[in-house]
Amino acid sequence: MNHTDPAVAPPVAPTRPRHSVLHGVRRSDDYAWLRDSSSPEVLDHLAAERTFYDAATVHLRPLIQALAEEMSSRLPPTELTVSWQRARFSYYTSTPEGSEYPQLLRDLHPSDRSQATDSVAKAVIASDSVDHTDAQFPQVILDPASLADGSAYVDLGYRIVSPDERLLAYAVDRTGEEIFALQFRDLDAGVDLPERIERSYYGGAWSADSGSFFYTVHDGLYRPYQVWRHDIGTSVGGDVCVYEDLDEQFEVMVRGCRSGDVIVLWSQSRDTSEVWLVDAHDPTAPARCVEPRRKGIEYHCEHGRTPDGDVLFVVTNDNAPEFRAMTTPLAAPGQAQWEELVPEAAEERLERVEAFAEHLVLRLRRGGSPLLRTVPLHACNQAVDIACSLPAGTIALDRNERFDATEVTVVEQSYTEPPAWYAVDLRSGERRLRRRQEAPGYEPSRYRSERIGVASGDVEVPVTLVHRCDTPLDGSAPALLYGYGAYESCDEPEFDPALLSLLDRGVVYAHAHIRGGGEGGRRWWLTGRMEHKQNTFTDHIAVADALAAGRVDGDRIATRGLSAGGLLQGAVFSQRPDRWRAVVAEVPFVDVVTTMLDDSIPLTAGEWDEWGDPRRAADFAWLRAYSPYDNLPSAGGRPDLLVTGAVHDPRVMVWEPAKWVAALRATDPDWSPRCLFRCELGEGAHTGPSGRYARLRYEAEVYAWILFHLLAHP
Repeated sequence: MNHTDPAVAPPVAPTRPRHSVLHGVRRSDDYAWLRDSSSPEVLDHLAAERTFYDAATVHLRPLIQALAEEMSSRLPPTELTVSWQRARFSYYTSTPEGSEYPQLLRDLHPSDRSQATDSVAKAVIASDSVDHTDAQFPQVILDPASLADGSAYVDLGYRIVSPDERLLAYAVDRTGEEIFALQFRDLDAGVDLPERIERSYYGGAWSADSGSFFYTVHDGLYRPYQVWRHDIGTSVGGDVCVYEDLDEQFEVMVRGCRSGDVIVLWSQSRDTSEVWLVDAHDPTAPARCVEPRRKGIEYHCEHGRTPDGDVLFVVTNDNAPEFRAMTTPLAAPGQAQWEELVPEAAEERLERVEAFAEHLVLRLRRGGSPLLRTVPLHACNQAVDIACSLPAGTIALDRNERFDATEVTVVEQSYTEPPAWYAVDLRSGERRLRRRQEAPGYEPSRYRSERIGVASGDVEVPVTLVHRCDTPLDGSAPALLYGYGAYESCDEPEFDPALLSLLDRGVVYAHAHIRGGGEGGRRWWLTGRMEHKQNTFTDHIAVADALAAGRVDGDRIATRGLSAGGLLQGAVFSQRPDRWRAVVAEVPFVDVVTTMLDDSIPLTAGEWDEWGDPRRAADFAWLRAYSPYDNLPSAGGRPDLLVTGAVHDPRVMVWEPAKWVAALRATDPDWSPRCLFRCELGEGAHTGPSGRYARLRYEAEVYAWILFHLLAHP
């Protein structure tokens, strides 16, 4: 289906063959020259691709505008989150009407000041000598819109308030390259301090006295490999490197524990981790290792207190594929001291332990869905499960920063139910509604979410089906299938005001929770990575075939995915082109062999344990067997294809989709105009634009293209 102006032809990339031989196999790459995305020739080609995309979709502009207006109308005029408490203030975010970004605000909560029980909160209150009598509350302490500095893109890596609540550390990226400038704001004066760290990454932690801040730095390949300490009021030139990991397969991160007493540094590859600790009360003391890394063993730590003293709660897969929880003394935390607290359960994946003064909250997955469990420290056999109350929904801990909390805030939602926040009593599990997000004009009873299972070989793949109640599942409705399936990542069914515009036009939305993801626990990931990666693609195709066998119109199925999900789209585009009416591959990782051979580009070395290392013959064979760039489908019978990419994307280099599109067009000239490449030439990230309206505008573009191919009259 092609509505492109015949006078506007797609760009044709010149072929400049480059040959290589590996493991006795000769490969030819006609478009390797596109790798230099900084060269004027490549940039001109990418600009030509964007010009063609704009021309090829000009007929969709009225629909895009209508969809964007619909989607925006479902946003509340002012979008508020629930508050989270600290010792002196409560904090929350508010996105004013017409604004792209949420502001961070704080408000006094004097009724709680005399009730603090943990040592950090008491110390903060005792040291509070600032008179807030004349201050205007609530206060806006950070407005991302004011940080744009002329850029169309603003992303905050984090916003972390100091323990004494007088300082704010925040990291801002204005291009989408995930290079964050770290700054510090005096919250009482409302001004930024002069010290500014130009290159930092995600994650940070304050010392207990609010005098030092720990942050990560990434190298030229975007691998976070160092943790540094900055002392407030000093030159950044005097910052101290606290930890460095030179192993190219490991990434370093840092965070503070809820107790305020311990700072956790950890280094992690795809299947191995190592944790180091810094005493938050002695920030200049050297970091000490909990347990040296062992290949294939992962562990994570959280500080807590028990009647026997300070301990670490350790979650590990050591002799427990689905993980178990251990305790160990903080003073001597090595593996020899670990004692089992929560044994492994084969039907549950233990993800994390969150420690509070008198309780633990376990974050688990069971039956493909998330689950929370409260455990009293004085009676571990009196656990209470907190499950999502919504069909095919999700539940998660919200922001809970008080160590001495007796209740926590959780949030639950689904594709058809907006987020609702509840206060949950840690002892009884009883819930109290705190807030339900507004969605103007939306009536949940008109829609349905359900979970079904689809056979794929010897496993059953969970699928979340979403549709209007008046859309029949009798094989007559079109469908959009979404998938990801990598890194043990779980894409939860979260409410999306954009999706409703698809459902309202009679489209069934199906989210396939395929192998390679983490929905089914650690084993679900293990059977969808490395030599088992084909299972991911097989699962996705099996779900589409099952839906086409009576539930939806098999001639009108579109499929969509991003990044590793874009690889999924490339693979199923090649392996079953007859199955799809249209394919959306966003920032797709499609030149798998070439990328995994090149450790001079971001992320490659750290990905070898996810995909494989083609320098090994066996790995090369399985990677080459599914790499979309190496397995182009035969000419004729290809579905329409929309590909996206971004010049500033640090995760999937823009040349991957550019090369793939060029090769696809060259091998099927008649089909070529039906292949569109939406290349973001300016500011823009791996996951698209920043800002809530900009994001909806992007979704409107993608959905308009999908609807055009699925419906006769969208």
